[in-house]
Amino acid sequence: MMIDVSGLKKNFGKVEALKDVHVTVEKGRIVGFIGPNGAGKSTTIRILLGLLRKDAGKAEIFGLDCYRDAVEIHKRISYVPGDVNLWPNLTGGEVIDLFIDMQGKKVASSRKEELMKRFDFDPTKKCRTYSKGNRQKVALIAAFSVESDLYILDEPTSGLDPLMEREFQALVKEQQTKGKSVLLSSHILSEVEQLCDDVVIIRQGEIIESGSLKDLRHLTRTQFIVETETDMPGFKNLPGVYDVTKNEEKWHFQVDHEQISSVLSFLGQFPIAKLETKEPTLEDLFMRHYESDDKGGA
Repeated sequence: MMIDVSGLKKNFGKVEALKDVHVTVEKGRIVGFIGPNGAGKSTTIRILLGLLRKDAGKAEIFGLDCYRDAVEIHKRISYVPGDVNLWPNLTGGEVIDLFIDMQGKKVASSRKEELMKRFDFDPTKKCRTYSKGNRQKVALIAAFSVESDLYILDEPTSGLDPLMEREFQALVKEQQTKGKSVLLSSHILSEVEQLCDDVVIIRQGEIIESGSLKDLRHLTRTQFIVETETDMPGFKNLPGVYDVTKNEEKWHFQVDHEQISSVLSFLGQFPIAKLETKEPTLEDLFMRHYESDDKGGA
């Protein structure tokens, strides 16, 4: 196990930032850690990095305690924050070299040059001239120039344009083929869906869902578009059918996974000209959890 977090609790005064949090990352897996601002993602990551002491529970990386053994752990991990602050009077290249030296690992100059080229990065400019995206590139190049067993990435593509985001995704997949592990905290759900094997959803300091994307898809609804020239009396009242709208001959609705067979049986009574389905996305799952309270449960 690369990351093993269980029963993790952290309070800031009377505020419960983390309540019995469980997160695991196995070797060679990419795990997406998602939730809105203030949900507890950054607090969990700071505990993993040894920057905060937990109040209760277990937080281990490589079987070592994240706080007590932080120095040893950091020899084998790379970390990219979502808001990178740099020394304004140093060049980007100088800061990359400094970050690499702090890792204490030998790096082939060809690897660093390759990453600079892939991210279209000019290392000769002073850091004070860099945009947010370029500051992010400094951290990414430094992190991926060294060979680490685990990459902890906290909103790593913040400020990057879509082309650079694709380059980042390709880079992460390359590391996975080498047997590396990744914990990716991101608010870009499409990015998590494309990259991650497993997903952990945190809400108000609690883990509300976790597992492989394949396993979690059954927790949300399948989108249907049905075209028929006749009305379908009673359809809107079927169990497991939600958000029914009709536009001319087309019906748009969602169906709970366990009710798909019964809904298809009902539809079979009518002359259907066209039927389309769309698999649920990670965004569907995420939004179902975060909108349920506002809509009185769904």
